[in-house]
Amino acid sequence: MLIQFRKLTTSDHPLQFHQTVDVSRAVKGRKDIASVQPLEVELMAKPSVAGSVEVRGRLHGGLELKCSRCLKPVSEHLDIPFHEVFQPVEDPEAVQADDDDTIYVTGESVDLTPYVEEAFLLHLPLAPVCSADCKGLCPSCGKDLNEGSCNCDTEVIDPRLAGLKDFFK
Repeated sequence: MLIQFRKLTTSDHPLQFHQTVDVSRAVKGRKDIASVQPLEVELMAKPSVAGSVEVRGRLHGGLELKCSRCLKPVSEHLDIPFHEVFQPVEDPEAVQADDDDTIYVTGESVDLTPYVEEAFLLHLPLAPVCSADCKGLCPSCGKDLNEGSCNCDTEVIDPRLAGLKDFFK
């Protein structure tokens, strides 16, 4: 997905992208993600008067994660809004402002694939759960508490007061 700035500014119509992007490389090595489907990318790039290019659209995809409480598989569908503004410049380091959302790039073109992967990674669920009332696993024996309780001692004693535990016996 390459945007050529000069070609886009001379065109009468915005540039549209309808592609699939394989994001499996971006999540490689993550143990919480079981599988990921390719992202369906629908973007439109329009030039502005200031010479920048505004890219808007949506990303659609699905993935299978592990529940953060009980480790059962959880299917998630992502619908991600995408909006970036690219400005071609000679030296991006000299122009970069802290409060500016514009991405300054060098050269005559920019590849959108890394920015699509970044948007995907930023919209991944932090702690997916299979259900809102998931009880998780027992921290002692590892039994799934959704299937039933275990016989582990779940009494938590503050370590600072542990010496007083046997005081009244």
